[in-house]
Amino acid sequence: MLVASHFERSREAKGLIHSTVIEFLKQLTDPQSIIAYGGIVLLLFVIFAETGLLVGFFLPGDSLIFISGMICVSKPDLLGVNLVTLIFLLCSAAIIGNIAGYCFGYKVGPPLFERKDSLIFKKRYLEVTRNFYDKNGGKALIIGRFLPIIRTFAPILAGVINVDFKKFMVYNIIGAFAWIGSLCSIGYFLGTHKWVQENIGAIVIGLIIITTIPVLTTFLQERKNKQ
Repeated sequence: MLVASHFERSREAKGLIHSTVIEFLKQLTDPQSIIAYGGIVLLLFVIFAETGLLVGFFLPGDSLIFISGMICVSKPDLLGVNLVTLIFLLCSAAIIGNIAGYCFGYKVGPPLFERKDSLIFKKRYLEVTRNFYDKNGGKALIIGRFLPIIRTFAPILAGVINVDFKKFMVYNIIGAFAWIGSLCSIGYFLGTHKWVQENIGAIVIGLIIITTIPVLTTFLQERKNKQ
């Protein structure tokens, strides 16, 4: 009886931990939850993670930046910073994130392409990024900022192929300010309109669709070429 009771409590505890982890991951992928629960600190961490960590490709960078611009004007106390400071902090997180990604790629090197797929890492993500990089060269670090998956793997790939660090930093800085400055400013100026505030969910979905189309097109083209 005692063993059964202990087993039942253990199963309930595991279930509680599992549901808590799932709930946390849901909040981590929801832009409004990130800002509401974590404020400016979690916001900066997510931008850093998406641009610098291998596991960050699933994070909602575009919509998060857009919404942070809106909140900066509609609910200024929530973040506690003005637009200029917000853009500077976000750009700093994105630039440092890319440096971390570059260093990781430089350290790991070409063997990264031989790494087996896992729950987080998919080799096809790296292949799509390499094809995008081959077509656009160093500009991929700027253009790729606006594309999910590409913005995570582009700095890593730059490290793998040993791109000159000074050139990398130029593209890194330009890309960060172009990406964050544009989305954050658009969110800020649209945040004063009631219609935008009432339809933020649809706008976020639209952003995700628009930014995913180029990546999906590149992936399908690469798949077709292989066949």
